[in-house]
Amino acid sequence: MSDVTLLPPAAGGDPGDPDSTTASAAASTDTKADPGTVGQWRMMWRRFRRHRLAMTAAVVLGMIYFVAIFAEFLAPYSPSTRFDDLQYAPPQLIRPVDTSDGFAIGLFAHGYEVTTNEETQRRTVSIDESVTAELGFFVKGEEYELFGLIPWDRHFIGPTDPDNPVFVLGTDRLGRDMLSRLVHGTRVSMSIGLVGVAASMVIGILIGGLSGYYGGAVDTAAQRLIEFIMCIPTLPLWMMLAASVPDDWGVLTKYFAITVILSVIGWTDLARVVRGRFLALREEDFVEAARLDNCGSLRIIRRYLLPSFSSHIIAALTLAIPAMILAETALSFLGLGMQAPAVSWGVLLQEAQNVRSLVSAPWLLIPGIAVVVAVLALNFVGDGLRDAADPYNTGGRRWRKRT
Repeated sequence: MSDVTLLPPAAGGDPGDPDSTTASAAASTDTKADPGTVGQWRMMWRRFRRHRLAMTAAVVLGMIYFVAIFAEFLAPYSPSTRFDDLQYAPPQLIRPVDTSDGFAIGLFAHGYEVTTNEETQRRTVSIDESVTAELGFFVKGEEYELFGLIPWDRHFIGPTDPDNPVFVLGTDRLGRDMLSRLVHGTRVSMSIGLVGVAASMVIGILIGGLSGYYGGAVDTAAQRLIEFIMCIPTLPLWMMLAASVPDDWGVLTKYFAITVILSVIGWTDLARVVRGRFLALREEDFVEAARLDNCGSLRIIRRYLLPSFSSHIIAALTLAIPAMILAETALSFLGLGMQAPAVSWGVLLQEAQNVRSLVSAPWLLIPGIAVVVAVLALNFVGDGLRDAADPYNTGGRRWRKRT
């Protein structure tokens, strides 16, 4: 006589009913299988978390955008504040201990000394170790409007004595704090990439989607337009479009104009990617089923085609943002984009065009370091998203190490 193992009865079922026992076993199996089932976005997030370089770059990128959002609060001064006696002042080193007058713990920096050459009447600013300036957090300073709405006069860090200023990154030729200008320039340079990519995404998806979905004459016309734009040399096209911007436009108007210029140039690559995906997906069974269900073309594109490769679009857009930032920086550096009194990384790099900045004031090149860090962070995040969105990337290397 063989041993028989009885399964526990389902809730409300009969212990002697074999159908009830079978249903209970199936329910138990399904319950155990459900936790192992994950969606596409959660699977992308798991793969992205395993990309350590991309995660580190995402943290750096988050810090950069945090600086851009709270620029007024984080900057010690406004970008236009001038210190007439401290032109080309060198950066000051912040130290945690001061022993000039006893022993004190905090944030301290040496002051400045201004000397004048009697023959040339040229003033030189140097570090004076006999003078000590103290810094503090949440100090009272220049008034501003946080987010353009909340009036406030507190700054995250700054000198406790307004008569003894501190410039961590030095000053420019007009005596303006480079750190404050760099922080305020982060908002323009980083946001113009997002706005430009958003505009180019709309244009690229619209033209590329219609081209790939309808084909025929629509596809031919769209591809000829893309090829025409891509054949135009980039720099002359920038110069032509930037020259059409009137000089009497305000800062916000020029910002909008530069965004439009970058969007007109940057949508072609995304349009080709979308077209290729539409050509591959428009003959799939789920698209044919949607047609038979009397779904319109726009609904099929919006509800079925775009979501099927939305992860690839996100990765492509992430990799396109650095190109937008570099384009804005190049335009402003060449005098074709943002101009003073606007503040962006490209405008700040205009100060580094003369020989003196390279010899006597090399700290004016610091905005270039910010551009490199931001572009590298965006590229690494884009690479991580691209790898996470790849359905054939299953983390085989990590699996082999574990086994």
